[in-house]
Amino acid sequence: MASPQREPPRRLDSRKYSVMATPGREGQQIQAGVYAGRAIGVFTSGGDSQGMNSAVRAVVRMGSYLGCKTYYIKEGYQGMVDGGDNIVEATWASSSGIMQLGGTVIGSARCKDFREVEGRLRAAENLISRKIINLVVIGGDGSLTGANIFRQEWPSLLDKLFDAGRITKEQFDECSHLNIVGMVGSIDNDFCGTDMTIGTDTALHRIMESVDTISTTASSHQRAFVLEVMGRHCGYLALVGALATEADWVFIPEWPPEDGWEDHLCKKLSAERATGQRLNVILVAEGSIDRHGTPITANQVKDLLTDRLKYDTRVTVLGHVQRGGSPTAFDRILGARMGAEAVLALMDATPDTPACVISLDGNEAVRVPLMQCVERTKNVQNAMNERNFEEAVKLRGKSFQNNLATYRLLSKLQPPKKTADESSVGKRFAIMNIGAPACGMNAVVRSFVRLSLAQGYTVLGIHDSFDGLLYGRSTELINVESHHEEFAYVKPMSWTEVQGWSGRGGSLLGTRKVLASKYGIEKIAKKMKEYEISGLVIVGGFEAYHSALQLTEARKDYDSFCIPIIVIPCTISNNVPGSDFSLGADTALNEITDICDRIKQSATGTKRRIFVVETMGGYCGYLATMSGLAGGADAAYIFEDKFSITDLRDDVFHLKNKILNAGVQRGLVLRNEYANPHYTTDFIEQLFSEEGKGVFTCRKNVLGHMQQGGVPSVFDRNYGTKLAAKAVAWMAQQVKEYTQEDGKIFTNHPSTSTLLGMRRRHMEFTPLQELAEGTDFEHRLPEDQWWLKLRPLLRILAKHTEMDYIAETLPEGVVDLEELEF
Repeated sequence: MASPQREPPRRLDSRKYSVMATPGREGQQIQAGVYAGRAIGVFTSGGDSQGMNSAVRAVVRMGSYLGCKTYYIKEGYQGMVDGGDNIVEATWASSSGIMQLGGTVIGSARCKDFREVEGRLRAAENLISRKIINLVVIGGDGSLTGANIFRQEWPSLLDKLFDAGRITKEQFDECSHLNIVGMVGSIDNDFCGTDMTIGTDTALHRIMESVDTISTTASSHQRAFVLEVMGRHCGYLALVGALATEADWVFIPEWPPEDGWEDHLCKKLSAERATGQRLNVILVAEGSIDRHGTPITANQVKDLLTDRLKYDTRVTVLGHVQRGGSPTAFDRILGARMGAEAVLALMDATPDTPACVISLDGNEAVRVPLMQCVERTKNVQNAMNERNFEEAVKLRGKSFQNNLATYRLLSKLQPPKKTADESSVGKRFAIMNIGAPACGMNAVVRSFVRLSLAQGYTVLGIHDSFDGLLYGRSTELINVESHHEEFAYVKPMSWTEVQGWSGRGGSLLGTRKVLASKYGIEKIAKKMKEYEISGLVIVGGFEAYHSALQLTEARKDYDSFCIPIIVIPCTISNNVPGSDFSLGADTALNEITDICDRIKQSATGTKRRIFVVETMGGYCGYLATMSGLAGGADAAYIFEDKFSITDLRDDVFHLKNKILNAGVQRGLVLRNEYANPHYTTDFIEQLFSEEGKGVFTCRKNVLGHMQQGGVPSVFDRNYGTKLAAKAVAWMAQQVKEYTQEDGKIFTNHPSTSTLLGMRRRHMEFTPLQELAEGTDFEHRLPEDQWWLKLRPLLRILAKHTEMDYIAETLPEGVVDLEELEF
C-alpha cells in the first residue's frame, strides 16, 4: 500500500535549537486490517506518569484495527530481557477499563541487564521469536535514547544471534530492521519538541489541589506553607503551579533568585501580612539552586521565615502524590491520540526512517526526530551547568518564558510606581463578562487588572454585563441614603481587590446571557461615552462574541465604539470562532470525565449496564466528543455529525457483542444536548433499554449545570492569565497608536475590534468582522472545528468496525443478536 500524501516537515519554532515536525495521519481515512500480519510491542519504562495506560490502550486498539498483533512487554526493558510471560499478546478486552487508572498497568522497571550487550541480545532474541520488529516505547528521554541505541545496534545483534545459532535464517531475513516510535511519559514536561508530555497536566492538578487545600488551613492559623514539588532539572511544575495558585514566591532551577533573595522574600511577605493577608504559599522545585549553584531546599526557606519573621511555617513535600491519582481528561486524550499516531508512524516506517517521537504541536499530533529532541533537551541542562540561566529559559521555549515573565509581574505586592509609557495617563480600560459563567473568567480579570495597572491604566470593572453598565450606579453617584446595598456596578478595580481570584469558579464580576442589541445599541454607546472608556475587553461565550460584533458594526453611527475592543472566549461549549480552545472547556471536560468515572463505578456490582449521558454544549459537540475520548465511550452523538436510527441500531448491536463476547460489563454512550430534536436522550435510553433486553440494562444521566461548576483547572487558570497578558499588551499598543491630539481614542479600523484566541500553538488576534464570515449564527457554531478530525478515533478505539460488519451480514429476518450463535 502506498504511503498517503502528507504535509512536508515544518519547524516547530524558530529558535536556535528548533526541531522539524512531520504532520501525522490524524483525521485521515484509515482502512481497517490493511497492515495484517505485522507485530507491535508496547512497553513503559522509567518513572510512571498518569495517562500511560490511555496510551497503551490506544496502541493495542489501533493495532487491532489495522490487523496487527500487539504484545504487552511487561516491566519495561527488564521484561524484554527476561521474556517468557513478560511478553504476552494483548487483546481488545485486556485493554478495557484501564484508561482511568494512574501509573502503568503493564509495569515499569529500571534494567541494568539491558545496558550490557548480552542483555540486549536476549531482548532481541525474545522479540524476534514473536516477530516483533515494531516497538512503541513510553518513557522519558533516557528510555527513548536507550531504544534508539537498541535500534542502531539491531543489525549487529542479529548477526551475533545468527552466528550463535540462536535464530534461523528465516528469522534473520524477516526481522532485518527494527522500527522505534516513542511517546514521552514524564510529569516534569522537560522534553523539548512537544508542548506537553503525558502526565504533566495531572501532576499540575495534584499540586493545585494540594495548594488549594492547604490554603484553607493556612489562612485559619495565619501560617506560611513551603511546598516542595518535583522538578530535579526542570521547574515547569513549580512555575505553572505558582501561576495557577497565586503563590507568593517560586524557586526553579532555570531561574535562580538574585543574591540577597532572603531579604527580598522576607520584605515581601512582611508587606503582605501588613495588608491583612493571612497566608503565604511558597513553591520550591526539588532541583532549585541559587546563582552560585548552591541548592535551595524547602527546609532552608522554612527556617528563614521562622527565624527572621517568626512566622508559623510548615513544610509539605508532595513527592509521589504528584505521580498518583486518576489522569485528567487532557492526559487521557493526549495518551489516546499519541498512542494511535505512534502505531501509524510504525506502519509508515521504512529501514531508513529515523526513530521518531510523537509530539503535541498546538492541537495536532506530529512526528519529530527523536534524537533532535534529545539533543535539544541536553542543551538545556548544559546551559544550566554553565550558569547560563537566560539561555536555559530560552531553550525551554516561548511558553516557559512567558510564564516566567507573567508570574514575576503578577506576584508583585503593588503595581510599579513608574509606568513604562506616559500615553497611559488618564486612559480607562473596561472589562466585563457576557454569557453563561465558566471557569477561567476570574483568572482573566485578575491578570488584566494587575497588568493594566502595572502600565498605568485605570481599569473599570463592569458588573452584571450590560445590566450593570446601563442601570448600575457610577462611583460618583452612590447615594448613601439609598435603601439598596451600597455598590458601584461600574467602578475602578484595585490591585489587592483581585487577590485570590484565579482559583475561584463562576464570575465574580457577574454575567448575563443576553446580546447587546436587546438593551439598545444607542443606550450602550451613551454609557460608554459617559464613563470615557478607552478600550473594552469582553470575556464570555458566543453572546460575548456576537455582542462585540454588534458594537463593531455600530461604529459608523457611534464614536464611543471607535475604541480597541477585544473578545476573550470563555465558555464550556468551546463554540466561539477564532480559537481552538475556549476558557472553561478544560474544567468542564474534567468534571464530565470525573462524573462518568463515578457513574461507571456505581455499577461495579451490577453486570451488563449501559449508561446514556447527556452533556451541555448547545449545538456544539466538543464536550461530548472529547469527554467520550477521555471516558472510553462507545459512541458520542452530536449535532455536527448527523446520525440516523440505523446508526443507533448498529450501536445496540455493538454493545451487545461487546458484552456477550468481549466480557465487558459496562458501556458508555454520550449525547450532546442539541444533537437531534427527535432522537432525544430519553428516546435513546428507551430504545437501548428495549433492544438490549436480556443482554443489558440502561440508565440515563443528564449532567446539567454540574459541568459549569467546580474549581478552575490549571489549564484554565494559566490560559486565562496569559490571554489577559496578551490582551493588555495589544490594548496598550492600540491606545498609543490611535490617541488623537485632544487625548481621545478613535479608531474604526476592522483590525481594532478583534477576538483573541489560541490557534494551533499561538495566540492570535482575528478581526470580528472577518470571523463573522465563517460563523453559523443560527446554531452558534464556527463553520470550521478542528476537533471533528478526532471523531474517527473515538469509533476506532471503541472497536466499531467489527460491529459494522456484523450488522451488514445479519441473516435475513434476524433483528436481535440473541438469535445469533457467537
